[in-house]
Amino acid sequence: MTLADTVKQDLTSAMKARESERVGTLRLVLSELQKAAKEGNDDEQAVLRRERKRRLEAAEAFRKGDRPELAEAEEAEAQIIAAYLPAELGDDELRQIVEAAVAESGATSPKDMGQVMKAAMPKVGGRADGKRVSAIVKEVLGA
Repeated sequence: MTLADTVKQDLTSAMKARESERVGTLRLVLSELQKAAKEGNDDEQAVLRRERKRRLEAAEAFRKGDRPELAEAEEAEAQIIAAYLPAELGDDELRQIVEAAVAESGATSPKDMGQVMKAAMPKVGGRADGKRVSAIVKEVLGA
């Protein structure tokens, strides 16, 4: 069963339970998944990560604009989307992956950060934000 099928089933359940916020979010997610599939993009996880990131960025913008109620709504949508993503890596696990990438690439200075990121990101597999990975790489390389 694909992720889109799971979202369809959950959408039906949410509609029956009259969970209007959840229904709206799941409809949007399903639409984006179907659009990506039509375009030939089979990476459903990437679609979900992108949509979650959009919600979090919108929430941040609403907070800066002194609109906390809208920020909370965006964050709630992001949480619904996050439930369909694999669990985030812990800091210790992420540090191990970065240290292995540093050793693998032979990086010795902050100038080698691109090589380390190139080696680390496929191993992370979308289970951590690029900003988190970048921060740990900088820390390990002493930048």
